[in-house]
Amino acid sequence: MRRAIMGILMAATSVTPIASAAAAQNNNRQERREAREEREAREAREARQAREARQETREARQAREARQAREAQQARELSQGEQNRREGIRENRQERRGDIREYQEDRRERVEDRRERVEDRRERVEDRQERREDVRDNRNDRRYTQRRDWSRTWNRGWRNDRRYNWQNYRYTNRRIFSPGRYYAPYYGHNYNRLNIGLVLGSAFLSNRYWINDPWQYRLPPAYEGTRWVRYYNDVILVDVYSGQVVDVIHGFFY
Repeated sequence: MRRAIMGILMAATSVTPIASAAAAQNNNRQERREAREEREAREAREARQAREARQETREARQAREARQAREAQQARELSQGEQNRREGIRENRQERRGDIREYQEDRRERVEDRRERVEDRRERVEDRQERREDVRDNRNDRRYTQRRDWSRTWNRGWRNDRRYNWQNYRYTNRRIFSPGRYYAPYYGHNYNRLNIGLVLGSAFLSNRYWINDPWQYRLPPAYEGTRWVRYYNDVILVDVYSGQVVDVIHGFFY
């Protein structure tokens, strides 16, 4: 009996470590399985998160590119609109400038027309006055009985006198020899080349044509009864009573 009990105790003692080892092995296998499942779940979760992150990154990039494309299109449209607006402003300015120039040109033409009408009216008044002076001069001519033939007595050798070298003096004093436009005493009168011996109408001997200071132009002094006068761009020495041309320099004035 005692031997049987001891055998049973010894058998139980030998079986207990084996069972414990098997249980421990089962536990280790279960833990490795759980760790592997947890690792696989974690890897699957990380892979899913990575895919979602890539998807979000792709969508964000596409959204950003679409937004940039819209902004670029808007910028181009704004730039084109701004350019069109500027071109419109430039064209409007050019049109306004053209209108201003046309207005100024029209106004200038109106002023010029008014000035010409005033000048014509003034010339007609002067014509009447000069015709009256012609009548008066003719009366004086008839009364003048002691006239002299200045064309024979006038000394034209003054051109050889260095004091009256008007050509060189004109070269250095062009302003003096540019008195401005010549207005004939008669409306519509044209230039006629005059020579010594011809007679100039008394209207051309008006005081507005006189050369009061011959030395200013390096001309010799006129004899009594004669006077230097301007005739267009010529300078003429005339007998103030008969109007006869005593001496003439063509192209004297500029």
